Parts: sequence; structure tokens; C-alpha cells
Amino acid sequence: MSMRSVTGASFFAEWLTGGNLTALSRLSRSRDDAIERDIDPRLQPHQACTERLSATVGRLSRKKALGLWTCLALVVGNMVGAGAYLVPSTLGRYGAISLVGWLVTAGGAVCLAAVFARMSRIMPAEGGPYAYTREAFGDFPAFLVAWGYWVSVWIGNAAIATAFTSYLTPFFPAIEDSPVVMASVALGAIWLLTALNVWGLREAAIVQTVTTVLKVIPLVVFATLGLFWVDTANFTPFNASGESHLSAVMATAVLTLWGLMGLESATIPADEVEDPARTIPLVTVWGTVATAVIYVASTVAVMGVLPMSELAESSAPFADAAARIWGSGAGKVVAAGAALAGFGVLNGWVLMQGQMPLAPSRDGLFPGSFGRLNQHGTPGFTLLLSSFLCTVLVIANFTRGLVGLFTFALVLATVTVLLSYVLTPLAHIVLICRDPGRWGGRGASLAVVVSALAAAYSVFAIAGAQMREILLGALLFTAGVPFYLWSTRKRAGPDARAAPRARRLPGTLHRSPADPSNPTPATAP
Repeated sequence: MSMRSVTGASFFAEWLTGGNLTALSRLSRSRDDAIERDIDPRLQPHQACTERLSATVGRLSRKKALGLWTCLALVVGNMVGAGAYLVPSTLGRYGAISLVGWLVTAGGAVCLAAVFARMSRIMPAEGGPYAYTREAFGDFPAFLVAWGYWVSVWIGNAAIATAFTSYLTPFFPAIEDSPVVMASVALGAIWLLTALNVWGLREAAIVQTVTTVLKVIPLVVFATLGLFWVDTANFTPFNASGESHLSAVMATAVLTLWGLMGLESATIPADEVEDPARTIPLVTVWGTVATAVIYVASTVAVMGVLPMSELAESSAPFADAAARIWGSGAGKVVAAGAALAGFGVLNGWVLMQGQMPLAPSRDGLFPGSFGRLNQHGTPGFTLLLSSFLCTVLVIANFTRGLVGLFTFALVLATVTVLLSYVLTPLAHIVLICRDPGRWGGRGASLAVVVSALAAAYSVFAIAGAQMREILLGALLFTAGVPFYLWSTRKRAGPDARAAPRARRLPGTLHRSPADPSNPTPATAP
């Protein structure tokens, strides 16, 4: 092959992929091989070009599992679940002041969504919060974000499975009477959906889309029609907690944030998203806004129908409120919708517990087994390990009862995920200041303000948690440090491979330090 033909092939390959061949090759179906293989520098130029172009063509020809509507279903579906149907019970003891907490949370969540949307447009990287934190602060803070997020997911799955089970009680009263039956049903749902996600991402995405549509309908109906039956007397006393107004708002901010956790869901499996630079920002912002409106309106309706004392004791508040308005038949319809919501959201978060550790594992910050894919292209080991840990949590706490177990897991999961909600906005500010050519531009000043508000809200929510949950969260973070030390020591060993390439997606370029004017595929720091 002549030098001219080699040069022409190289030019075509670079033009075809927007100059980001390495990132594209990672996303091929055989991505394990493509990710880990660095082209031997001793290969002839035309051989290297041929291998890279082959990986690129394979990537471009593969249909992604997550399109616009499937991503929107993932974001909304991961927020709207059976937990949303049970959160009003946890707010009942605080009174109507919890609605102020909802409004604070909704504002903070929209700011967070705007941050994730802008960052995903500039750098649509696998791992979402982890990738952004690593870009700004380096390996160890990024590990803590990834570890805390992963831990929060499998802890949260215990709460979701419990909420799903609670809305089966109108059909099967024995569930509420027997903690053993309750735990068995919750664990059955967890392992059924774990098996589905081990089988394949596309199949799990189909289930997510269908269940999202079906479970949102009862909430929307209740958020609109239910408002006509609101009794304003049920909103008194305004603050029933006996605490100061500020303390009550801070406490309810933690509880209500649970309902909007998942707003960043589309950023994590970014390598499976069609046109991620456009799709992820759209679904992140609009999905969060729509979900927040539905939540606040439906909570107002439930609180206006049920007295606060009755609401605090209810294991199925939406079903009880519907039964109060339209009769027992309507209550069972709403309970069925809530159970379906729990099943759908549990499916989405089981998917996330497998996807989140992929990027840090491939970067050498998690043990390599977390990044290993099975013959179906899914992280089978991580899915099974996560569900096993969730099972241990349910078994260890099932004697608390439905609402007790739900509240405990809810707060603990929220505390462990909040580190990513603090560091991601701060990372955005750091990157805008450090590299204004890439991260600045139009709207950068507003982005700094929004990021600061998002970080402040996240710190505010952490302060609203009880000291017990904060200490447990700190203990869980500490438990991850030995895994980080072991993984990084293994990566730095004498036989270790070269540092893995940064996991960025097509169109995301990094300027070489040697030549600021020359954009090249980014590599890990």
C-alpha cells in the first residue's frame, strides 16, 4: 500500500468519526476487547488505521439500546415509582410545611438537572457524575462519587421493593400482617428483575418504557381530579413536627429528594444512548420538571383528602385517598398503579446498579470484575452482587415493618448519593474556570450561578438528615476505601497496562497539553 493511500485512509477515518476514533471504538459490541486493546506502536501505519477504522464501522453500525423516548422513560421512570406513592406517609408527621420542603427540593432538583444537562452536552461520558468529578478533581473524589452512588442504588432498591410490596396489601392483607411474607415478596421482585437485566439491556429498556407510561397515569389523574376534593382543614396544623420551621423544611427536603433521585439516570449509560449530546440534556431537564410538577400536585391532593394523623399511619396513602373519594374500587385501581410503579422503577434502578460501576472499573478505580460483561453484554457479576447486598439489607431490617424499613432505606440511600450531587455542580464550576474555551462560552456565567445553587441545595439536604444516617453513610464510604487502594495499586503494578483511555463519546475532544490548538482524543489523567 502506498503512503498516499495510507494517508487517505487515515484522513477518511478521522473525518468519519469527528477525530475521536478511540472513544468510538470503545462502544462497539465487542467493547471489552476494544476498550482494553491499545494498538501496538510497532504496527505499520496502515495496519493501525485499518484496525481503528474497523472498530469505528462496527460501532456506527450497532443500534443503540436507548433512544429519546426510552431515555425519557428511564429518567421519569426512575423518579416516579412506588416510593412516590409512599412518600406522603413519611411527610404526614411534619404537616403542611412539608409542601415547602417539596418546593425547595423541586427547585434544587431543576438546578441539578440543568447542571447535568449542560455537562452531558459538552462531555457525554459513561458514568455521568463519576466522569465529571474525575475530569475536575481526579481519581479519589471520583471513586467516592461512584462508590457512594452504587451503594445508594442497592440500598434504595430495598426501599423501592418495600414500597412495591406495601401497595400489594389491599389485595393481599397477609403481607402487612407478616414481616416474613413482606420480605419474601420484596426479595422476589428484586431477583426477578435482576434476572431480566442480566439477560439483556434492550429487554429491560422495553419493560421500563411500558411500565413508565402505565404508572404515571394514576398520579396524573389524582394530581388533577383529586384537587377538587381537597379539604383545607387537613392542612392544619402547618407544622405538626414540634420542631422549628427550618428544621422541618430541612428534614422534609431529604425525604422529598428521594422522589426526584434519578434525574441524572440518562447520563450514566451514555454509551448506549442514541445521539447522547442532544438526547441526554433534553430528557434530563424536561423529565425532572414534569416529575416535580406531578409530585407536588399529587401530594397536595393526598394531604387535602386525608387528615395528617391518618396520613402518617397509612401504608398506601394514594389508595386510601382514592378510596375516600371514589370508593374502595378506585382505591384498588390506584394501589395496582402504585404496585406497577414500584415494579417499573425497581427495574430501572436494578439496571443502574449494574451500569454505574462500569466506567470506574474500566478506569482501574473499581475491581476489574465490576466491569466484566457476560455473553448477553450485561454486567452480570455487578448485578448479582448488588442484589445480594440489597437482600442482606432487607433481611436485616424487615422487622421494622413496611413504613419503617422504607424510611430507613430512603434516608440512608439519599445521604450516600448526595456526595455526587454536591461534587458534580462544583466540578462544573471548576471546569468552567479551568478551561473556559471548552466549558465556558454562552451562558457560562448563568451556569456558574445555577451550579452554586445546586451544590448549596445538596449540602442543605445533607444537613437535614439525622446524625445516625450521616454516620452510617460515612461508614459505607469508608468501607470502599480499601477497594480503591487495592484497585489502584494493582493498576500501578509493574505488569499493569497503560492507563485506560478516558471514556468520552463521539464529538468530545480534548486539547493536547503539548499543542493547545490541536484537539486530540482525550486520555485519562
